[in-house]
Amino acid sequence: MNLEYKNLLPANFDSGSRVWIYQSNRLFGMMEALEVEKILTAFTDQWQAHGAPVKGFATLFFGQFIVLMADETQTGVSGCSTDSSVRLIKAIEERFGVSLFDRQLLAFVVKDKVQLIPMAQLAPAIQGGFVTGDTLYFNNLAGTKAELENNWIIPVKESWLKSKLPLQSA
Repeated sequence: MNLEYKNLLPANFDSGSRVWIYQSNRLFGMMEALEVEKILTAFTDQWQAHGAPVKGFATLFFGQFIVLMADETQTGVSGCSTDSSVRLIKAIEERFGVSLFDRQLLAFVVKDKVQLIPMAQLAPAIQGGFVTGDTLYFNNLAGTKAELENNWIIPVKESWLKSKLPLQSA
C-alpha cells in the first residue's frame, strides 16, 4: 500500500490551515470515489464564510478518508461555514450509505491494507499481535495541515492510544 499523500496536499496552503478528517466505515468503490471527489470539489469551489470565499481543499485519501482543509489566512471558518461542511459530510453519508462520524472505529495499516477495528476490540487485537506498537495508525485527530503532514499516519506507540493500553513493539 502506497502511503504517500503529502505531495497531494496543496502547497499554497498555510501550515496552520484547519483540517477535518472523516473516516468512512468502508472503502468507497471506484465509481463512488469519483463521485465523492466531484462532490467535494463542487463544495470547495463555492464554500463561503460570511459571504467571502473560503480557500478550501477537499479530497478522498486511500478510498476511505475525506480530508477537508481551510486556509484561514484569508477568510476564517466558523459557524455557518463549518455547518455547511458538516451538512456536506452528512449528505455524503446518506448518498453512499456510509458512516463518517464513528469515532469508535479505529483505522490501522495491517498487511498492507487499511483495517478498521472497533475501539472495544482494540485490546484483543493487541493481545493477539494483530496490532503492535509499530503498527501504523490513522490519527484522525490531526487538526492542521502541519499535523496532517507529520502526525496523521503514525505508529500506535506515538499516538494517543499509547496511554490507553500496554503496547509492545514488534
